[in-house]
Amino acid sequence: MKRFLIAATLMLASAASAQTANDPSARLRKVLPAKIADHVLATIADARSHSLPAKALENQALRLANKGTKPEDIEKSVDKSAENMKKGKEALEKGGRKPKSDEIVAAGALIGRGVDGSQVSTWAKAAPSGRDLTVPINVTGVLMDRAGLKSDAALARVNAELLAKKTDRQLIADANATASEKRPSTANKEGGLAHRPVTAGVANRPVTPAHPVTPGKRR
Repeated sequence: MKRFLIAATLMLASAASAQTANDPSARLRKVLPAKIADHVLATIADARSHSLPAKALENQALRLANKGTKPEDIEKSVDKSAENMKKGKEALEKGGRKPKSDEIVAAGALIGRGVDGSQVSTWAKAAPSGRDLTVPINVTGVLMDRAGLKSDAALARVNAELLAKKTDRQLIADANATASEKRPSTANKEGGLAHRPVTAGVANRPVTPAHPVTPGKRR
């Protein structure tokens, strides 16, 4: 009986330890100062209460912490991403969509690049009904970042491809080809492009660059 109790205790302790290791909240409290951890976790909880992809924010905070990002910058990044996801969700809903988590993350990242919510709404409304917009939205961002297209031109191009019933794989291939052809010679130089460079963000990156961009040297 005593051996059984010891074994049961060890099993419970092991399960609790595993749960803690997989709990983003506990992990964030380990890597962030208490005050900042409280703020980040409150932001994530608020996002969850508004049906936003809180898991993406958790992963973002942990990823930045693992990269050695300053805690204050992690706090700002999570706040901004949560705000952008809220705007992205609203924009897609105004476009007649019931966005999935990945679509909200992608739309938030696009808005974070400076695209207006009304543009996203109009674009979403014109897209084929029932089509998942995660990849098309991310492709739009790639066309802006790597091909130098302005937001309206990038959105119009992807919309035309959607109406032509191109698959996600075709959209990615076309975006990579365009980026290779039209990528400005100043793309690697600081201040060379008006568009923001691709950032870590919270979105999963279904679009894999054909050639990774190497940051230029700072003067």
